[in-house]
Amino acid sequence: MTDMVEIYSDGACRKNPGPGGWAAILRYRGHEKCLSGAEAETTNNRMELMGAIQGLEALRRPSQVRLYTDSQYVQKGITQWVANWKKNGWRTKDASPVKNAPLWQRLDAACSRHQVDWQWVRGHAGNEGNELADRAANHAIDNLLQGNTTKSVEPVLTR
Repeated sequence: MTDMVEIYSDGACRKNPGPGGWAAILRYRGHEKCLSGAEAETTNNRMELMGAIQGLEALRRPSQVRLYTDSQYVQKGITQWVANWKKNGWRTKDASPVKNAPLWQRLDAACSRHQVDWQWVRGHAGNEGNELADRAANHAIDNLLQGNTTKSVEPVLTR
């Protein structure tokens, strides 16, 4: 694992719950790829998780990854909370079930294949990669609402 892959992930939701979209912008050795998808009835937190999951699952071999997210829920969840959830049988410290446990488990499994450096960035604050991911997630919602495909792999949207 020598080369660094950068992933910018984001999720979006129109109403919460409501139609939502996720996106991951992958950058590696000067190349970029945009992954995105949407669901008809979901939450913003689920879409934030899906952006990170899909970005990591798209990597074909173990990699060093710097993953940028504007979701403190995702960043803190995977770096601070998940170890205790696993120890407690996917229950919180007050013994209630962890919300979105299947997605957290999927993210944890995806992380186990890579060395991931989690970076939180402020959303809608001019970070180029985050802004691209946000536009792609919202574009995925637009496509869903127009009856188009719910998952795509495309060149990165115009900056």
